[in-house]
Amino acid sequence: MASELSNDELKRLARMGAQARLEQIEEERRSILRAFQGLAATIARQKAAEAAPEQPAPDTRKKKSRKRRRKMTAAEKRAASERMKNYWAARKRG
Repeated sequence: MASELSNDELKRLARMGAQARLEQIEEERRSILRAFQGLAATIARQKAAEAAPEQPAPDTRKKKSRKRRRKMTAAEKRAASERMKNYWAARKRG
């Protein structure tokens, strides 16, 4: 008949098992980094990016940038009118 373990004993054993597993994972990590030399630099860049403060997401809606025209003065309107009259008269003639 097996004796039952107390909660404290179970937690202690679970902690020891977890610690052993973490050591195995860390050894596997070191092995992978040795096999792939450039991977360590990539991981370092990713960690640096994660540590940087998060920037707000850009607005995904397309903003319409409307270029405003300046108003034509009365003199400019008269000049444009004269040019167009001359243009169409020349087209009729020729």
